[in-house]
Amino acid sequence: MRATVCDARENDLPAILAIYNEVIANSTAVYTREAATLDERRAWFAARTAAGFPVMVAVDPGGYVLGFASFGDWRGAWPGYRYTVEHSVHVRHDVRRLGIGRVLVESLLPIARRLEKHVMIGGIDAANDGSIRFHERLGFERVAHFREVGHKFGHWLDLVFMQRFLDAPGVPLSLRNGRRVGGDVGT
Repeated sequence: MRATVCDARENDLPAILAIYNEVIANSTAVYTREAATLDERRAWFAARTAAGFPVMVAVDPGGYVLGFASFGDWRGAWPGYRYTVEHSVHVRHDVRRLGIGRVLVESLLPIARRLEKHVMIGGIDAANDGSIRFHERLGFERVAHFREVGHKFGHWLDLVFMQRFLDAPGVPLSLRNGRRVGGDVGT
């Protein structure tokens, strides 16, 4: 399927909301049963963009939103994690498995690198084999499996964390990109 990935705009939020609420209603990809509201999505969008984080959409030639992806702070209350982000990607139910999710996640990677992020994390329901395989194909690896940390549809849910390095693992922070950047937690 042909799709163009671009920065989301405020007028994309109703379509983003519809995709998100369908995911909430019909899957364990998001551990809530409560549908989101347009005001909540507006607040989410404003917070992401104000923090300098991307919200990307894939649109078809007619301009219809096919999916969206974003990332934000991972454990943001702690400055030592500032080089790590957690992403999310959701695709409209009728166009899943057509490459839309792939182009959305791939659009996030260079943005995260430009923001000098080192690791991207994804939290995935452990029973969602398709999403786990999808992330493995994109270079993510399983790093944690949390048992029965969520509950939805009357069942306990396991959560898998997957990660992908955005630059070479193990390179000292002082040598990233051939120049001195940042420092330890205190800087």
